[in-house]
Amino acid sequence: MTEQAPRRGGADVLLTAAAFVIIVAGMKVAAPILIQFALAGFIVIVTRPAVAWLHRRRVPLSIAITLVVLMLFGVLAVFLSVATQSLGEIRVAFPRYVDRLEAIELNLIAWLGARGIEFPSALRLDQMNAERTFDVASGVILGAAGIMTTAVLVLIIAIFGMVEAKGIHGKLRRAFGDSPALPGLGTVVAEVQHYLGIKTVVSLATGLSAGVLTWAIGLDFPVFWGIVAFLLNYVPNVGSIIAAIPAVLLALIQIGLQAAILTTIGYLVINTVFGTIIEPTWQGRRLGLSTLVVMLSVVFWGWMWGAIGVLLAVPLTMTARVMLEKSDHYRWVAVLLAPSNEPVLVGKDQPADSRGTPSRQPEQAD
Repeated sequence: MTEQAPRRGGADVLLTAAAFVIIVAGMKVAAPILIQFALAGFIVIVTRPAVAWLHRRRVPLSIAITLVVLMLFGVLAVFLSVATQSLGEIRVAFPRYVDRLEAIELNLIAWLGARGIEFPSALRLDQMNAERTFDVASGVILGAAGIMTTAVLVLIIAIFGMVEAKGIHGKLRRAFGDSPALPGLGTVVAEVQHYLGIKTVVSLATGLSAGVLTWAIGLDFPVFWGIVAFLLNYVPNVGSIIAAIPAVLLALIQIGLQAAILTTIGYLVINTVFGTIIEPTWQGRRLGLSTLVVMLSVVFWGWMWGAIGVLLAVPLTMTARVMLEKSDHYRWVAVLLAPSNEPVLVGKDQPADSRGTPSRQPEQAD
């Protein structure tokens, strides 16, 4: 009897791994549909407090939803208008940047040649095809129309989700009874709202700071760099670093080395203040994921669903962790996803320590 327990445990692990592979393959194949559902779901979760706030002030539910949707359409329209205009201006200015970059390259080749160092031919810009670059930029601009179409479809799905959101808990309770997973749904919604709310505020502050920084230094298109910093700040750990790279390169090409250094320092200060100090302080321990898991989730969901998967990586992983906490069979996975000092819920109310064993002080759990 004692020899069969490890075999049963190993079989469970293999069965779980096989089921995971099948589920991942299905989600990747169905990505075009699931992405829209996921985006719509998160829009419903994020906008639910606004709809509820309006409804509590005796605004009819249909009007409250209409006002929130109109606000979303307005924000989306302004964003796409500014982004498309900025990309068009960058496309027009691109030949000037190429000329300056070639001049920098010639100076670098001469400087290295005077010291007996040969510049790698693979890095030369002689083969750069400006027209092909223009075509790529034009494709990005024209692709905004497709993005707008997808966004409209997602918002339509979200509208129906907003209408159903008020009674969804009662409907699930009637369908599944007192399932232990039902309390987890409320936890998922609360934690995702908390995370996305704080992330949005910090991203807005980061984007505004990046826009002011690039404007003060004198870079072209400061509004565009602010938008880039705002969007990429949703990507944990590396997003803010990626947002700084093109701005630093533009500073080097447009103005010079001193401006590039100032831009680098400015982005470091912004990312340190908002990404290292303010956001972790506001988030506290509510994220519930280890740093390694956050990074791996970005890679995994990026591979699964592309750019949208990268943006939704943390909320999706948080959702999976909270739901796994409610399962007696797969709670060990939630323990592995959580930080080493993060308590994981056992059953409905009893927390567990980092080893997954019940804690003696449930009142200390988050």
